Amino acid sequence: MGVWLKWLWYHRNYFIISITPLILLPLPLISPTPQARCGYAIILMALFWCTECMPLAVTALLPVVLFPMMGIMTAGEVSIEYLKDSNMLFIGGLLVAIAVEQWNLHKRIALRVLLVVGARPALLMMGFMIVSAFLSMWISNTATTAMMLPIAEAILQQLKAIEIQADERDLQAAVEANHGFEMEPTSTKQEISNDKQPDTNTQQEDRVCKREVSPESCKESSKQAMEDRYLLLTKGMSLSVCYSASIGGTATLTGSTTNIILKGQIDKMFPENGDVINFASWFAFSFPNMVLMLVFSWIWLQFMFLGFNMKKSFGCGMKSSRDQEAREVMREEYLKLGRLTFAEVAVLVIFTTLVLLWFTREPGFIDGWATVLFNKEKAFVSDGTIAILMSMLFFAIPSQLPKFGGYGYDEAGKKINSPPNLLNWQKVHERMPWNIILLLGGGFALAAGSERSGLSTWLGERLTPLEKIPPYAISLLLSLLVATFTECASNTATTTLFLPILASMAIAIKIHPLYVMLPCTLAANLAFMLPVATPPNAVAFSFGGLRVIDMVKAGFMLNILGILTINLGINTWGYAMFDLGTIPAWVNATQGQP
Repeated sequence: MGVWLKWLWYHRNYFIISITPLILLPLPLISPTPQARCGYAIILMALFWCTECMPLAVTALLPVVLFPMMGIMTAGEVSIEYLKDSNMLFIGGLLVAIAVEQWNLHKRIALRVLLVVGARPALLMMGFMIVSAFLSMWISNTATTAMMLPIAEAILQQLKAIEIQADERDLQAAVEANHGFEMEPTSTKQEISNDKQPDTNTQQEDRVCKREVSPESCKESSKQAMEDRYLLLTKGMSLSVCYSASIGGTATLTGSTTNIILKGQIDKMFPENGDVINFASWFAFSFPNMVLMLVFSWIWLQFMFLGFNMKKSFGCGMKSSRDQEAREVMREEYLKLGRLTFAEVAVLVIFTTLVLLWFTREPGFIDGWATVLFNKEKAFVSDGTIAILMSMLFFAIPSQLPKFGGYGYDEAGKKINSPPNLLNWQKVHERMPWNIILLLGGGFALAAGSERSGLSTWLGERLTPLEKIPPYAISLLLSLLVATFTECASNTATTTLFLPILASMAIAIKIHPLYVMLPCTLAANLAFMLPVATPPNAVAFSFGGLRVIDMVKAGFMLNILGILTINLGINTWGYAMFDLGTIPAWVNATQGQP
């Protein structure tokens, strides 16, 4: 029996792919309506996404097959959904991230900040969280985690080695002092014991240990205590990096795929929304929320893995010789990067210019440069336009200043006569997550199919009883539901499935769509409890000697704190920013054809 069960488990994906469509087939057969046919496609995709029996991107292509064959949309109408303006914004943001990674600019920024913060445990954790959150605002959360964890591991290993050496020196000195102490007369011993003062609590405990047991036993117990302490510190540091990377990705529109999905769904379902979600408006709402979540996360991880001993964690009143040695390790890593190169400067200038153009395109309180120059009658220029424009410069600007005499030799020994560009297509092809672009398109196709078939309207009508519940309670409950669901399913798939339903529900119960769509989008990033929930969690799990229970205990509280923080934001500054107390005119406007 056990052998058969194992065989079934190993081949489960084939059974899910072949049997699930047949089990769901009675739905469109019994109720041959457009809503039922579209519901069949959505349920099938949801099950495939949750079980991952096929790659997520391949499942996202099912609307191209199902919608035309079911008479919901033509093949041309479905296919055009896979390359919208939101996809262009995503591609442009990824090109910038690839350029930053290509020239190690992110590593230089990380080490520079860590040198400023210092090497004391609590401050070191704070430094890693700040750097990880900042970097994940611009590059992928997984890349940030993968880069920061080896740096954290190297610093912790060095701190541990330094402490071992220092403890051995202290032990040797104590043994020699005790030997000399035994040779002194009684009166001299009393004078010495009165004059001798311990430097730290740890040293005092070591002396007590040395009086009671042999130096060897004391050394072993001290070593074991230090191993346990550094194991906790390693776990805390690993979790702090992956959690802060996920949190930081919520601060910018291009920081997480879920954010792009929200913008795409809003633009698709409410084409007259007046660009309510753009880079500037998203940052104005999400950045304060990200800072609050980061602070609460740091406090919770500090409590779990380091405690709140100010003297030990922050080094208050303690000698800093070991801190100096650890800082030297970070300084050596920074010096290995060499001087700032022309390529790094060029990437930094392009990156900074892009961010400034994003913020000033349509700031909200005044007319932006795009409104003055291009968008007087219609929104011709979007954030995606700017992202593609600036990312194209990476393929036009050389990585070295022009000079005579060549640019060195390649791996084959052939002389290089012209400098390579900041980016080449081979690097982009290797690092660009094309599967995410298809996944985004699949979400937009689902939203279009739901709208065209009337499924969105049907769902909205069934949810009208929720109108009696206060909006803030609806937002809180839905955020909790999405945060729970995203622990078991992809963040992107979760957002793709929920947002069209939430938009229809908001229209039906007469509340602002962003009141539920925005907090649920952010809640989809709160996948902190399981290693399989997000790639950053999986990377941290492989690095930090973590157990699943460690991640569950730390992540459960962070999920609760995150949901409360998000709902605090949406009911305070978010309420004022987006005027959530009134239903905007664009909700009731006639929606354009997909």
